[in-house]
Amino acid sequence: MYPAFSGRQLRLFNEIQVSAIHEGVVRLLEEVGMKVKSKQALEIFEKGGACVDPVTEIVKIPRAILEKAIQTAPSQVTIHGRDEKHDAVLKKDRVHFGTGGTVCYALDFETGERRPTITHDVRDLARLVDVMEHISFYVIHTYPADVPEADVDVNRFYWAITNTTKPVMGGMYTMQGLREAIKISEMVAGGVDKLRERPFVSFITLMVSPLVMDWTYTDFLIEVASKGLPLAVPSEPLAGATAPVTLASTITINLAESLAGLTLTQLVNPGTPALIGTTSSIMDMNTGTYVAGAIESSLINVGIAQMAQYYNLPLYATGGQSDAKLNDAQAGYESACQAMVLGLSGANWIHDAAGLLECCTTVSYEKTVIDNEILANVLRVLRGVEVDEDSLAIDVIKEVGPAGNFLAHNHTAAYFRREFLIPKVSDRWNRITWNERGSLDAHARAHKIAAKILKDHRATPIDPKVQGEIRRMFPGIKGEDLL
Repeated sequence: MYPAFSGRQLRLFNEIQVSAIHEGVVRLLEEVGMKVKSKQALEIFEKGGACVDPVTEIVKIPRAILEKAIQTAPSQVTIHGRDEKHDAVLKKDRVHFGTGGTVCYALDFETGERRPTITHDVRDLARLVDVMEHISFYVIHTYPADVPEADVDVNRFYWAITNTTKPVMGGMYTMQGLREAIKISEMVAGGVDKLRERPFVSFITLMVSPLVMDWTYTDFLIEVASKGLPLAVPSEPLAGATAPVTLASTITINLAESLAGLTLTQLVNPGTPALIGTTSSIMDMNTGTYVAGAIESSLINVGIAQMAQYYNLPLYATGGQSDAKLNDAQAGYESACQAMVLGLSGANWIHDAAGLLECCTTVSYEKTVIDNEILANVLRVLRGVEVDEDSLAIDVIKEVGPAGNFLAHNHTAAYFRREFLIPKVSDRWNRITWNERGSLDAHARAHKIAAKILKDHRATPIDPKVQGEIRRMFPGIKGEDLL
């Protein structure tokens, strides 16, 4: 089981404000409704008792149906890894961080130049995540531009599943690709039932702001829910653009959209392990574009985390991003501020927390390593300070006495590795030693760490016979497997 620590030290709302936001959500779904483009979904909502207008495609969800869905949805969801030591239990305020987004560019590991992402990026970033001890899951965050669109999904999930034993999650682009990804997962798991018992893949099905469930993602949602596999149903309203500019309203519309998706999952298959979610941020009023690294994005996510805890539902959240183009100071402080704030909120499944630059359009191998260390700091804060007889160490202080020194004491040797975070990227040497070691900055140090991992690491392989069968069944998978 992956070790996780609890957040919830940061709260934005009092009880009255929480109630006001909830009532706002109910009013939006009862009085305004969602525009639902999927014919399947319209039929399911109507059968489930919602108010459906087939002409306008507006679905209004009464309070009773919403509240039943919230009660029916599991309050605890386990997202499994191929290796059970990576299983992530999502409940209450337990915090996990991972990758996320779907970018189309990478900073090339050899040249540093920005280039389109390819299948090798899906593979190699999975291998990097497999080693990064503070990144607990792999949301597939690259789009392989070197394969036809019809083969994108099968390549993304194949290269992810075979190169990390951590939980794998991803969005989809075609229904065929979704079904192929599920089929591959069933083969690796050893059958349909075994995948249902320990699903190491999960899926993302987006709501569209404001208040739309489009036909493609909604049909994906129905497909995944019907199979009982875990899925996230996030929404992405942008304050000032596809949501009102006020953060409270953006939080409310985000919740309404995501809870509408949750309601559909429970109407399709009661008990479906679903995560409500947010990828929300703000619109930059100077440029008219999406902003990834804004602290207001974190505030929106923190507010939704508090509401998710009110509903007793696990949350797919977003934090740790940057709008910087390089691994510079901006990349560091934006990612660190977001990750720390989201960790303290107690959000459960915090994606986009490793490797992303340039408004979530570009991924960096080196930033993935740096972000792993940022997350180490966040998790150290969440672990807190233990207070017991040993940690107070009164007897040790008495033994050493005034003007003594604790460096050589057995208590120090026994506890320092637990008490202190020992960094791998940060440099703490004096300048003379730093010069002797090559005068490397953080980016260069991270590059060396990543280079060693990519040279040496191979994830625990799947059964070679199964791997061969998958390659024969899906000839659209591009590239050679690593030996």
